[in-house]
Amino acid sequence: MGKDVRDHSYIGKGNGLFSSFPTLQSLGLKGVARMYLSLSGDICAGLRDLAAKDGWLESPHKRFAPNNKKGTPMDTLELPFSSWLNAPAHRAWLLAEGRRLLAFAKASRLAEGFGNLDERGQLADDAMAETMNTARMTHSFAMAHIQGIPGCLGLVDHGVAALWGPLRDAVHGGWYAVPDHRDGNSGKAAYLHAFVALAASSAVVAGSADAPRLLAEAIRVLETHFWSEEEGTLRESFVRDWQQEEAYRGANSNMHGTEAFLALADVTGDSRWLDRALRIVERVIHDHAAANDFMVIEHFDRQWQPLREYNHDNPADGFRPYGTTPGHGFEWARLVLHLEAARRQAGLFTPDWLLDDARGLFDSACRHGWHADGTPGIVYTLDWDNRPVVRQRLHWTHAEASATAAALLRRTGEAQYETWYRRFWDFIEVHFIDLELGSWHHELDEHNRLDAKIWGGKPDLYHAFQAVLLPGLPLAPSLASALAR
Repeated sequence: MGKDVRDHSYIGKGNGLFSSFPTLQSLGLKGVARMYLSLSGDICAGLRDLAAKDGWLESPHKRFAPNNKKGTPMDTLELPFSSWLNAPAHRAWLLAEGRRLLAFAKASRLAEGFGNLDERGQLADDAMAETMNTARMTHSFAMAHIQGIPGCLGLVDHGVAALWGPLRDAVHGGWYAVPDHRDGNSGKAAYLHAFVALAASSAVVAGSADAPRLLAEAIRVLETHFWSEEEGTLRESFVRDWQQEEAYRGANSNMHGTEAFLALADVTGDSRWLDRALRIVERVIHDHAAANDFMVIEHFDRQWQPLREYNHDNPADGFRPYGTTPGHGFEWARLVLHLEAARRQAGLFTPDWLLDDARGLFDSACRHGWHADGTPGIVYTLDWDNRPVVRQRLHWTHAEASATAAALLRRTGEAQYETWYRRFWDFIEVHFIDLELGSWHHELDEHNRLDAKIWGGKPDLYHAFQAVLLPGLPLAPSLASALAR
């Protein structure tokens, strides 16, 4: 076991914040791991024992798949078995699916941001832009532009303008859920602010002209209002003027905070974001989830005591459901692997338990979430005895499951993750991908028939698009920065 992350003596040893956001500098970080990954196969084989001493490999005697040889997208993994990650046809399929998803999502553009598309890819007459969807679309189109897909930078600029304009509170700072809080909710949620920071960081990498200003403001709001140095986590939400705080702490907002912090570390060169991400992961995953058979506890009071009965009467809530959510177990597992890789790449202290926790999260989510009610697919939620509560299958859960299987395969080289990776994609292709109307169906019932009780229409590009990108990328840096290499 490594040094306790709550001993903060090592924090802040990395690069300082670059006020002009010099992305290229942060993308140029080097270390033993990257030197190893850049060498030829014959030399790599001879250096594995040496690399293992620094903890980059699990063990000199275990099979290991390096992130990839050169740290660039779509390089071949060295595996002792045939893998879809190395198959040219699968790589081409992922790229084609990504382009198909993007083409569908472009119709979500509204004057004030991006809105929610229906099953046919159309906006309702009264469609309203939302901060969540605008931030996610901005992030996704930024990645597409970085990939070299024409016609996306203008959409990134549009998203940046909306996030700086009608979606932002110009008086008190921060972001509403919809423009000028027309839904009657003027509160400020950590969940949304994490996505604004993610969108801004990706837009900076994409070269959107006004993105640095948006990024600076997102960082200011996160550090001023949401980050709790005492707790080592994000506070959940506030009223408009920040004078009253919600008496609740959520794993979901901190999960997306972790995702955003990984991107912020890459774009700013400030390793404090990796320290903060580690503190979040230690509390939510290594302390709480590990003690619950690696099933993620979602809801807490302000003292971080679990609220196990939270939303018992509203179990299918789209963001705060009752019980545990296997999909979040997959998503956390992937983020833990990204954090491990990012900290090693930056030369920072990296606990040994990160890989163990990622394995535990994935294994528990598969064991309890997949086929839980006798039918293939991952159920939305479970009770505290791991029995299905909400049996719907959501597209994002399966997108995260496939991406995490690829990440664990890339990290460990173990065939079990190849098996799961293929299983998840086979299920997605049969049940979620809509070749007739476009994009992916977002929800199935317990019999894998189309449903819309939790998440109707097809508003989300973010989860599916990341699922087709992540299998071809190294575990660090974060997505936009990795694509830019």
